Amino acid sequence: RKLCVVVACGVFAIGVIIQALTHGGSYDYILAGRFVTGIGVGSLSMIVPLYNAELAPPEIRGSLVALQQLAIVGGIMVSYWFTYGTQYIGGTGDSQSKAAWLVPVTIQLVPAIILAIGIMFMPQSPRWLMSRGREAECRQIIANLRRLPLDAPLVEIEFLEVKAQRLFEERISQRDFPQYQDGSFSSNFHLNLREYSSLVTNRGNFKRTSVAVLVMLFQQWSGINFILYYAPFIFQRLGLSGKTISLLASGVVGIVMFIGTIPSVLWIDQVGRKPTLISGAIIMGVCHFVVAAIIGTCEKNWDAHKAAGWVAVVFIWIFVFGFGFSWGPCGWIVTAEVFPLGLRAKGVSIASSSNWLNNFAVAMATPDFVTAASWGVYIFLGMMCVFGALYIFFLVPETMGRTLDEMDELFGDNSGRARADAAVLEQAFRDVGLLKAAGVETGTPKHDIEDSGDEKGHATHTA
Repeated sequence: RKLCVVVACGVFAIGVIIQALTHGGSYDYILAGRFVTGIGVGSLSMIVPLYNAELAPPEIRGSLVALQQLAIVGGIMVSYWFTYGTQYIGGTGDSQSKAAWLVPVTIQLVPAIILAIGIMFMPQSPRWLMSRGREAECRQIIANLRRLPLDAPLVEIEFLEVKAQRLFEERISQRDFPQYQDGSFSSNFHLNLREYSSLVTNRGNFKRTSVAVLVMLFQQWSGINFILYYAPFIFQRLGLSGKTISLLASGVVGIVMFIGTIPSVLWIDQVGRKPTLISGAIIMGVCHFVVAAIIGTCEKNWDAHKAAGWVAVVFIWIFVFGFGFSWGPCGWIVTAEVFPLGLRAKGVSIASSSNWLNNFAVAMATPDFVTAASWGVYIFLGMMCVFGALYIFFLVPETMGRTLDEMDELFGDNSGRARADAAVLEQAFRDVGLLKAAGVETGTPKHDIEDSGDEKGHATHTA
């Protein structure tokens, strides 16, 4: 994991340098640089959350995953206001310095360098070490993270959990694809190919994959990245004169999204997935329709309708808030929950691919759409929000609090895949001694985990 992060940061840095070499008014360097940075960002967007989840103690792992979206929008908020400040370098007119755009571009090197250097001082992932057979190092890192001695019951429990999960993955692979277990490159290639193909060849899995892919499709075509990518351009077309005012309005977008994401961390497990997604889609759709109506009636003379322009801006802010508490974090939660344990990692990777592909499509299509039909684009995005709400209401089951058996039933999976996976996992727990260590099996003593954890001031958990 650590080496992958360093390499991804290096690729990202190369892309930034290419962008900074832009000269003569040519966009070629910008486009090439963005392509390279995209490779780095795409890699980091998969590796870093995985690394965080693998190092986090079980009792706070869910909270850290939920906070990921909050961290992302926090970065967006900072970038908006940083850009707003750098526009004043050398003035805002013809005297504006090249530093006004060079500084925001090159400043991206700072967090990349900090991450690349900082990750070297972080421990290896215990799960990665376990996958390489380095069990002693795995146990030592868990003890260090917990700030407990190697023989502490809490360390033993967590170490056995990691070992059982690895054993579970191996047995699932052996059960489903026994012909690809010789460890050769060809077998590993075919193994991964068959595991991915099972997501669409099995009817129940295909339904799960469809939900994950379409949730990400509707998330992106809600128009969120149209707003985030082109906010200054959008606000200028709403009659906000001057680059300063449009950038100021864009900065508020970052603040509103940051604030909007906080409630989702607090109530997502109380309200449920479907109500959150449906209410968010309705709010976003209404905002799109209102903005379309204002543009359609006022765009020919914004000077006479300045108040209407600001009303449209406010509804864009409301739209961003609606996304922040709903489709932003909840979309990722649903895509993870619909898959059985043995297919979850690959299923989420398919959902992530859908997210990035639709993100790209929105970024490429919407500027020309706005030029051709300034208010029509908001009607289209509003309808996509309506379709998203209807899709969630009629075709997506509520995943909160569902057992694995219930998820099989909801998706019409009669193979009992989730139940079988759960049985394999339970047996893995038993074989590595986790159930005995936790005192779950009848007649076995239970470690005094709570006392061990309390001595160090840390939260506790059981298997």
